Amino acid sequence: MQYHSPASFAEASQLAAAATGTTRFLAGGTDVLVQLRADIVTPDTLIDIKKIPGTRDITRNADGSWTLGVAVSGAEMGEHAALVADWPGVVEAMNLVGSTQVQGRATLTGNLCNGSPAADSVPAMVAAGVTATVTGPNGERKVPVGSIPTGPGRTSLAKGEVVSALHIPARGEHAGDAYLRFIPRSEMDIAVVGCAVNLRLDGDTISEARVSLGAVAPTVLLVEDAAAAIVGSTLDDAALDRLAAAASAACKPINDKRGTIEFRTQVAGVLARRVARIAYARAKGEIIKGHHG
Repeated sequence: MQYHSPASFAEASQLAAAATGTTRFLAGGTDVLVQLRADIVTPDTLIDIKKIPGTRDITRNADGSWTLGVAVSGAEMGEHAALVADWPGVVEAMNLVGSTQVQGRATLTGNLCNGSPAADSVPAMVAAGVTATVTGPNGERKVPVGSIPTGPGRTSLAKGEVVSALHIPARGEHAGDAYLRFIPRSEMDIAVVGCAVNLRLDGDTISEARVSLGAVAPTVLLVEDAAAAIVGSTLDDAALDRLAAAASAACKPINDKRGTIEFRTQVAGVLARRVARIAYARAKGEIIKGHHG
């Protein structure tokens, strides 16, 4: 196995492009190292990107948007008060990944690039409109995070490409987001269904919304019908009914040991109601803490 610790993403990209066999990037290592020890994957080339400047930085930009380095851990996100205040849904989704020990290492980018349909942080990022900078042999490109996973364990990244930063939009006024998941156990489990809602208010009326579902299709879904169901409403019971119906209708789940198609479809609607209520309360400035589905 060849181990590299490049000083820039351009160098990391060149190394990956030139490598033969299996290549893995090491940021947090909570997946790669587990796979190594379990003999699931033995990379021919391991590229450690933690030493690249900026990979551990959480930066609030002049326009109010955020740039997150790819090696920022879930624990570091949770301890950043301003980020939590702006994007509680994104932070709480990442804070559901793994145990306290895993939180010290696990990263948003790793959770994204693992390609799991049940990844907790991805619906929250999709709802928030997060974009990724991808560095490759031909330079940089910016893409919505939802376009990176293409199926279980697969991504749209070409050979030599690596996610080099994540960008969260400016929060703006009168807006809120939230994420909940359903799991059989209280923690340390994989989502049976995950749901994220990000919305903005004009007075008491929802003026914009994004609704995303996880673990109900081969990739995370952005459900435009669900968003349309609540835009223009004050999140009254009729709007919540429309939202739940649209969320359930968007599901394309499978039967597996964690849940049946029917169960997942119903839970998607139930979660969408709950998450929308939390996001709405946050947008109105009501502090909601301790919410874990």
